[in-house]
Amino acid sequence: MQLHFKNLSILTLLLMLLGCSNSENNNSDNSSEVLPSVEAVKARFGALPLEERLSGIVTAGNQVEIFPRISAPIEEVLVKNGERVEKGDLLVRLRSREFEDRLRQAQANLRINQARAKQAKAALDQLTAQLERQQELADRDLISDLEMEQIRSQYDAAEANYELARAQIDQAESTVSEQREALGQTEIRAPIHGTVGQRDVEVGMQANTANRLFTIGNLDNSKVTINLTEKMLNYIETGQTVRVYSENFPDTVITAEVDRISPFLEAGSFSTVAEIEVENDDRLLLPGMFVTVDVLYGESEQATIVPLSAIYRHPRTGVTGAYVAKDFGFEMEPVIQVDANNPPPLSEPTNVEFVPVTVVAKGREAAGVTGVRNEQWVVTVGQNLMVGSDGKAKIRATAWGRILSMQSMRPEDLLREVMDGNLISSRDDSTFNQSL
Repeated sequence: MQLHFKNLSILTLLLMLLGCSNSENNNSDNSSEVLPSVEAVKARFGALPLEERLSGIVTAGNQVEIFPRISAPIEEVLVKNGERVEKGDLLVRLRSREFEDRLRQAQANLRINQARAKQAKAALDQLTAQLERQQELADRDLISDLEMEQIRSQYDAAEANYELARAQIDQAESTVSEQREALGQTEIRAPIHGTVGQRDVEVGMQANTANRLFTIGNLDNSKVTINLTEKMLNYIETGQTVRVYSENFPDTVITAEVDRISPFLEAGSFSTVAEIEVENDDRLLLPGMFVTVDVLYGESEQATIVPLSAIYRHPRTGVTGAYVAKDFGFEMEPVIQVDANNPPPLSEPTNVEFVPVTVVAKGREAAGVTGVRNEQWVVTVGQNLMVGSDGKAKIRATAWGRILSMQSMRPEDLLREVMDGNLISSRDDSTFNQSL
């Protein structure tokens, strides 16, 4: 969780400034020592939602790329980017003169072969009648065997010539069909209904089979593709709920489910592809967009839950643990906003102890741990100020929603909010309660 560590460094600076401000206000009449000022939240008991955060790529529903099937100059382009087309609508017209000439040549060749076949058939019919007459004479011993063999040889040759003529007709008909198909390909039509995009075609260009002309897809339905590793296939399956996020629509979360998972792993990467069908009536998802996808695949065992920012690796001992406020027993309303000009109150000096913890379950925002009890207050911001102190600090009780929002913010956005004095949580505790 490199991101929230960066965030907490910024917040530590903020707390130092606010702590000094509070100390000046609280100790204007005495010279008591300035103690570290930290923020803390109350640990909870529950189960963590298990989720896998992945990156996804958006494509339009039934998205296809349009390529010409023949090479020819472009004479007319009938659609533009953003236009909606129906299946069968004409998109591009290519120059057809050469293909019309080839079709006429193929049709002429077909007629020649048909005429030859008629000649061969007439010759075969004539020899057939002659063979029958000769056979009658042979039955009455009026002609020799040699004469009979000669007429049979002539018949066999005529029959073979006729079969060759028929084969040439079939070949010529196939050529006509190919040329007619090629002529038809001079008119490029939409294979599906959808919206046209990525137009890369102009009149006068030479179209060829390697150049994409358009992309067409249904923007009302989108598909998000994510890559799953071999290990993920052990716990991610079709039907599981997913949440789709993007910086382009920060206030909206799209909920869907895993629709399909390919059973074949790619050689080398040992990963496979999962597809998520998403209704896109609001057109939030655009083809080619990168999105963040959280796949929800279950819940952890019951444990004490703390924010990830509460888990701290002690720089001197290397032990992973959390700072716990031992005597923080009085009631203080957790804050969801810090105004630099009028900061919320801090507690009286409170004993804070570093306690080793073991992470038994880890989510995207919080972790289940042992070593901390339910409802103990754990420091989430300012742990580095505690290193080398005498174990006392002034504490500001913070709402879960506030610390979770700060964990999810980018460092530059967080610093901007801090400098503006407008660091307000975008979530409240009820949001987190629903996720437990």
